[in-house]
Amino acid sequence: MSEPPASGQHRNDARLLDVVVVGGGQAGLAMAWHLQRQGLAFVVLEAGPEVGQVWRSRWDSLKLFTPAQYDALPGMPFPAPDDTYPTKDPVADYLRAYVAAFNLPVRLNARVTSLTRSNEGFEVGTADQTWRARQVVVATGPFQVPFVPPPAAKLDASVTQLHSGDYRNPQALPGGRALVVGGGNSGFQIAEELAATRQVDLSIATRYPMLPQRLAGRDLFWWLTRLGLLRVTVESGPGRRMSRRDFVIGTNRRRLEGKGVRFRPRLVDAEGRTVRFADHSLLEDVGVVVWATGYRPDHGWIQVPGVVREGQVVHRRGVAEVPGLYFLGLSWQHTRGSALLGFVQEDAAYLADRIQQGAAARDSGIGQAAPEPRA
Repeated sequence: MSEPPASGQHRNDARLLDVVVVGGGQAGLAMAWHLQRQGLAFVVLEAGPEVGQVWRSRWDSLKLFTPAQYDALPGMPFPAPDDTYPTKDPVADYLRAYVAAFNLPVRLNARVTSLTRSNEGFEVGTADQTWRARQVVVATGPFQVPFVPPPAAKLDASVTQLHSGDYRNPQALPGGRALVVGGGNSGFQIAEELAATRQVDLSIATRYPMLPQRLAGRDLFWWLTRLGLLRVTVESGPGRRMSRRDFVIGTNRRRLEGKGVRFRPRLVDAEGRTVRFADHSLLEDVGVVVWATGYRPDHGWIQVPGVVREGQVVHRRGVAEVPGLYFLGLSWQHTRGSALLGFVQEDAAYLADRIQQGAAARDSGIGQAAPEPRA
């Protein structure tokens, strides 16, 4: 992995690459594996100081809900026994080992600040360099900008507030009552962990279906793959219904109530150290609030007309309407597995074929392949 030039210097890379991949997480690395096998000239631009940094920065006790046999990128199995659930650091270590094993061209500390069209294809700008490429894959994933709802601004400065992306462990927080806001997997897991050391209230705006980790002696993902549910596409009727809500896996309300967690409805307002819920009940003297309220996309750096509409990228299975531009690793990009570590490779393989078609069309002098028509 090469390093960028010294801070303050800016230069243009003289080479015209076949592909620039923006993002060095699991989606970007899966794409890199395919591009390398195709013999294309490419680079992966990773914003962080090390491969796997996003994983390593998650909370200490985080475990995947996909067992190890479903956590591999193409060409390299995940180094853990089947039916075990990796924690965050082994996942980060695996991504680093993956880059080393295949000698993938990843540039660290290369946060992309602009993507524009050019006569040759695209220009991708970082703080100190501009890269030129015929095609670009945006693989920045679904977790970009932490979202915190407006009532947070009305809480007193004495209340410790943090997004779940900044949560590490109970010991890092001051003592006293804690409120966790958000009823997804992160909210349930953090609330359960905090409940071992303090009173915890969990505020839920949307109730998600809850699924056990194991059924009839088999992991949930064994059943989901055997039944074909992870291959249901977002364009299908069942896929459209499934994509509207997520699932809480491996825990449930009764389990948390047994550990003393008190459930609250949607948080609607706050003042000082008091919060108000949708049923008009109050919670007073709140000392800690963990906002497990998800993320919002940030595509402001994509300066290509027609690609982003109302804050969302326009694509069909990752293929943008602008020839040569692709997206990978988005939630429900094609199926439920599109943003999952061990399942993103299917979308990566599909887009790699499209990229190769574009390269072949260019070499033959007939131009790039057009994107598929939108449904």
